[in-house]
Amino acid sequence: MTRQVRRAYRYRFYPTDVQAAELSRTFGCVRLVYHKALEERTRAWYGEQRRVSYVESSAALTEWKKTEELAFLTEVSSVPLQQALRHLQTAFVNFFAKRAKYPRYKSRKKSRASAEYTRSAFAWGEGRLTLAKMAEPLDIRWSRPLPQGAEPTTVTVSRDSCGRWFVSLLCEDRVTPAPATANAVGIDAGMTSLVTLSTGEKIANPKHERRDRTRLARAQRELSRKAKGSANREKARHKVARVHARIADRRRDFLHKLSTRLVRENQTVVIEDLTVRNLLKNGKLARAISDAAWTELRSMLEYKCAWYGRELVVIDRWFPSSKLCGGCGTVREKLPPNVREWTCDCGTTHDRDVNAARTILAAGLAASACGDGVRPQRESSRTGRSSVKQEPQRAAAGLPRP
Repeated sequence: MTRQVRRAYRYRFYPTDVQAAELSRTFGCVRLVYHKALEERTRAWYGEQRRVSYVESSAALTEWKKTEELAFLTEVSSVPLQQALRHLQTAFVNFFAKRAKYPRYKSRKKSRASAEYTRSAFAWGEGRLTLAKMAEPLDIRWSRPLPQGAEPTTVTVSRDSCGRWFVSLLCEDRVTPAPATANAVGIDAGMTSLVTLSTGEKIANPKHERRDRTRLARAQRELSRKAKGSANREKARHKVARVHARIADRRRDFLHKLSTRLVRENQTVVIEDLTVRNLLKNGKLARAISDAAWTELRSMLEYKCAWYGRELVVIDRWFPSSKLCGGCGTVREKLPPNVREWTCDCGTTHDRDVNAARTILAAGLAASACGDGVRPQRESSRTGRSSVKQEPQRAAAGLPRP
């Protein structure tokens, strides 16, 4: 049975000089409206303890357009400006629900420049996309086809830090679930091996950032020598951005291929609920942990499992997967990170990572058999589905007592 999902298709495009100028102007107006609305909401919240609604922000935008100072806001499409207010409303909803921190201002240099167009602000037909306020369609490189008969509901145009232009089309798509299989896999994330599977397979960490570290350091040294505000500094900044983009693109491609393989081959995928944000506080390992991108891998597994009818089980972060003997169930008191193999009192010798993956799998299968509800469930923002969590108890893990 097919499953209907909302799927974004991202393509690169090459704007004309007129289109680039119009989009750059739109990006600037979107950021300005977002910042002014955030400033008004901040003043109301901290000064009066009053919440400002989207309707009030939208009415304020109308008044801003009537002023001589901000009259230029009428020169761009009104839809991206309204969408910026909607995004800010969502950010405040998440803040008040304690799901996120207080919304922040967007940096002109560090934040991705983007504008979102809804159906009323673009024309689509015969593979040609024309945005509001533009006379010509975008020159898009169609690297893969859209689903048959797909009609984009939302179009997001963006420009990354190295000057590349992208357009993302959100469409309704039907996904066919993968054929059922009896296979299940436990995954232990690491840095020497990016992931270790319960089958004993270790997938090496490509270390994309480390491979380009020399090139990145050279580009950053050249940037530091340029005078601030000069054209040469801007060129040097683009070189640094291109190196970062190359690293991110290669990492994303690798993770997509790995996650797709794991979902296709296994009916149940079990992972740990790692707190990457806390792990990044370790100054010695922060760079390697960031390069491993465990959070991005988990996100891919979540929505792909939801798409293809697989089960993703997330065990509790405090489960002692590495210190728990898979043979007798004894938990070792201490196991320093540099110890890669250890022998239990029962005489079983364990590879640290393989043992962790196998105990993760056992715990996940036990939690899956018992059903949800052992711990509060975590809902994926992308899929809307909950991932199972369970207590780190040997009995619940399906392992024998010592």
